[in-house]
Amino acid sequence: MVHPSNNNNTLLVADSPSAFVQVLQLLWRDKVATAAVLFLLIIICCALFGPMMLEDVATKQNLRGRNSPPFDFSKDWTLWLGGDALGRPLLARIIVAASNTIMVAAGAVFCSLLIGSILGLIAGYTSKLVSQIIMRLADVIMSFPSLLLAVIVLYMLPASVGNLIIVLAITRIPVYLRTARAEVLEIRERMFVQAAQVMGASTPRIVFRHILPLVFPTLITIATLDFAFVMLAESSLSFLGIGIQPPEITWGLMVAQGRPYLTSAWWLSFWPGLAIILTTLSLNLLSNWMRVALDPQQRWRLEISDENV
Repeated sequence: MVHPSNNNNTLLVADSPSAFVQVLQLLWRDKVATAAVLFLLIIICCALFGPMMLEDVATKQNLRGRNSPPFDFSKDWTLWLGGDALGRPLLARIIVAASNTIMVAAGAVFCSLLIGSILGLIAGYTSKLVSQIIMRLADVIMSFPSLLLAVIVLYMLPASVGNLIIVLAITRIPVYLRTARAEVLEIRERMFVQAAQVMGASTPRIVFRHILPLVFPTLITIATLDFAFVMLAESSLSFLGIGIQPPEITWGLMVAQGRPYLTSAWWLSFWPGLAIILTTLSLNLLSNWMRVALDPQQRWRLEISDENV
């Protein structure tokens, strides 16, 4: 095994045939992170297949079952968590709402990661003038509180999934931009980068072939943690009534719709709120595991913990 200090690359050698198996072994050594990944896989499956299987059930009204209580296992399984103010099954609606919630968060994180990383690579490796221009743009965006900026823009634009993704992505770009730039400024001074310059490698090749693979693990770790932040921001906007509007549903919108019934039907807001909490907690746990697993100087903690079992 290569000593951590001699491995300055990513988690594992990319062309290793057993790389995927080694990742699973590292993950299995952290049982908490494993549980978080399993829960997130369930949420992803709900987001992908829930609307196709349960959309009609989630939107079917039954006024006789208004605010029906949970844990009545004599009813259909979709009503095990109770019904909402129109008699629609909460479990089916939570599964279907996962699609919009995850779509908004994933779209915003992907766009901000892509744009912020490219701008950060440019700012870190090009001239000082270009770097200063890019960083000042980031300062302008960061001068506004992200949630406040989203509220202002969504008051002027129609509430839709696309607009919500764009607004949340813009507010998160400086996070990846600053991180990528700081990483590039440190890596560009290393010996292998200088050797590539001496051998006549082009700037795009140096940036994308030699620098980006070292920056990417850090950006992915931040993106995992940022996914939880964006999902909470979307839920907050939906709760305030300026996010996605009915008949579309998200977990935040379901919490908002159950607010008038907190004293008489607490489950209307509790179950979608619990889904938000468990998803963000799982993302935070996975981010902590990735921070250790992707860092060659800390990965030995996982390996030693496995040897002591």
